[in-house]
Amino acid sequence: MSTYNAPLADMRFIMNELSGLKEILGFEAFKEIDADTVDAILEEAAKFATEQIDPINIIGDRVNSPKWNNGVVTVSPEYKAVYNLFRDNGWHAMPGDPEYGGQGLPNLVNFAVNEMWRSASIAFALCPMLTMGAVHAIEHHASDELKQKYLPNMVAGIWGGTMNLTEPQAGSDLTAIRTKAKPNPKGDGTYLISGTKIFITWGEHDMAENIIHLVLARLPDSDPGLKGISLFLVPKFLVNDDGSLGARNDLICSAIEHKLGIKGSATAVMSYGDHDGAIGWLIGKPGNGVAYMFTMMNHARIHVGLEGIAVAERAYQHSLAYARERIQGAIIGDAASKTTPKPILYHPDVRRLLIDQKARTEALRAIGYFAAGQMDIANFSPDAAQRKKAQALLELLTPIVKGCSTEDSIDLTSEGIQVHGGTGFIEETGAAQYMRDSRITAIYEGTTAIQANDYVGRKTAREVNKETGDVAFTARGLYKEIAAFADKLSGDAKLGDIGKTLKVAAQALIDTTEWVVSIYNTDPANAHAGSVPYLKLGGIVVGGWLLAKSAQIAQAKIAAGDTSGYLKGKIATTRYYAQHVLVKAQGLKQEITEGGASVFGLDEPLF
Repeated sequence: MSTYNAPLADMRFIMNELSGLKEILGFEAFKEIDADTVDAILEEAAKFATEQIDPINIIGDRVNSPKWNNGVVTVSPEYKAVYNLFRDNGWHAMPGDPEYGGQGLPNLVNFAVNEMWRSASIAFALCPMLTMGAVHAIEHHASDELKQKYLPNMVAGIWGGTMNLTEPQAGSDLTAIRTKAKPNPKGDGTYLISGTKIFITWGEHDMAENIIHLVLARLPDSDPGLKGISLFLVPKFLVNDDGSLGARNDLICSAIEHKLGIKGSATAVMSYGDHDGAIGWLIGKPGNGVAYMFTMMNHARIHVGLEGIAVAERAYQHSLAYARERIQGAIIGDAASKTTPKPILYHPDVRRLLIDQKARTEALRAIGYFAAGQMDIANFSPDAAQRKKAQALLELLTPIVKGCSTEDSIDLTSEGIQVHGGTGFIEETGAAQYMRDSRITAIYEGTTAIQANDYVGRKTAREVNKETGDVAFTARGLYKEIAAFADKLSGDAKLGDIGKTLKVAAQALIDTTEWVVSIYNTDPANAHAGSVPYLKLGGIVVGGWLLAKSAQIAQAKIAAGDTSGYLKGKIATTRYYAQHVLVKAQGLKQEITEGGASVFGLDEPLF
C-alpha cells in the first residue's frame, strides 16, 4: 500500500501563478493572513492528511465501516479518534466565518487543504464537508437567533450537519417531495416535520454530539411545485436556551445503505415524525426552500468536483508507486532490460497511463483552484466590476469543476487499476477502492447530465446581459480570451506547438458555442442531446488553457535560471495534454453539432 503525499509543489504553483493568491491576500478580509501563514497551513495539513487520515481510509472501507443497530450508527474507533483530533486541532473550523469561531481563510486556501482531506479519504472528509455546507446555508438564510444558537458548535465540529432533499420517489425531481411540515399546535413558531428522506450522507453517527438536519418539506396547502417547498432546521437533539442539549427529537435513522464505495461514511435513511412530529424551525421565508438549499448545493457541487480531483490524485500516486516497484517482462526498445530487469514504469503503455493520470489531474486541479480564486474575488474584492465578472466566471466554471472532474476521476482511477494489471482487480492492493469511491461523485449533488444541462442552458444559451442584451457573454468572453492567448503562444519558439493545438481546440469550442446559441431556442432537445460532450469540451479547453499558461510561466522561470525539476515536468505534462487530450476537441465538436439526430434514432423506434 502506498502512502498519500500532498502534491504541494503543484498546489502552490497553481495558487500563486494561476489563481491570484497574492491579490486575494491583499483584500481587507484577509489582512491578517500572509503567504508564510498559508505555507505553514499547507505543510501542517499535508502532515495531518498523511499521518492521520490516510491510514483510516482502508479501515472505513474494508475493516470496520459504520454499523447500524436500532437507529444508532457507530463508526470505527479509528475514525472517531481521527475526527476528534481533526476537530480539536481546528481543522474543522478552518473554513468558517470568524464571527462563529471560524478562521476566515480564503476559499482558495480552504480548497487546497480540502483536496488533501479528500485524497486521504473521501468518506471521512464528507462529514465536515456536509456540515460546512449546512453552515453556509444557515449563515446566508436563517434568522440571527438560529445562527447564534447553532453555528458556533457546527463550525467547531462539535455538532454535525446534513442536507435532506432526496426521497424514495423524489430524486432529481424535487417537485415530487412529499415530506410535510405543519405549524406546531403549541403556537411557539416551530413546525412538526413528518416524512422519509434517503441518501443522507453522515445522517447518523456517533462522532458529533448533535446533528443538525436541513430538511426540505411542504407546508399545508402549499404550491404543488418548487415554490411550495420550504427549508427547515431539524436537530437530532433539541437545544435548550442555554445551549445545552435537551430531549431527543422525533427522528431516527431507520437504516444505512450498503454501497459500492465511500463505505466509511454512513449513508442514512432518515425517518421524521414517526410519533408526534419532529420539531423544526423554518429557515427564511416559506416557499424559498429550494433556493436556500441551492446555497448549500452550489457549495457542495464545487467541493464534490474537488473530490474527483483528489481521488484521481490519490489513484495516480498509488499506481505510480506500484509501477516503480513491479518487475514484469523486458522493456520494448530496451535490450539491456532483458538481462537487467526494470520496473514496469518503463513500459511504453504504462508510461502513457501514468502521464495521462498526471496531466489530466493537474488540468482539473488548475480549473478547480482557479474557480476557488474567483470565489474569493467575487466575495471580497473592493472593485464592484471585478466582483461581478468573477461571480459570472465562477458560475460558468462550477458545472465544469463538478461534472468534468468527477467524470474524469472515474476514468483516471480505472487507469490506476490498469497500471496494476490483474492485481488491481484484487481489493488487497487498494487500487480498486479509488475507482469505487469515485463512482458516486458523478451522481450526487447533481448528476453530470444536470451539470451539463445547466452549462448548456442557464450558463450559456440562456445567459443574457441585462444591459446589452448579449447572450452567452461570459462563455464567449472566456473562450475568446483563451483563443487570443493560444494565438500569441503559437508564435513562441519553445511552446508554439502547444499554442497551435490549443488554438484549434479553442476555435472548436467557440464554433460549438455559437452553434448551441443559434439552435437553442428553436431546437433545445438537440442542444441538450450533446450537453455532456459540450461540458467535456469546455473542461478540456479550459484545462488546456490553464496548463498552457503554466507552461509559459514555467518556461520563463527556467529562462531566469530556475532549474527546478517541477518546472520541467510541468512543461512536459502540458505538451502531453496538448498532444493527447486537446486534440479530442474537434471530435467532440462534431459529436455535439452533428450527433443529435442519432440520439433520437432518426425517428426510428430504437427501444
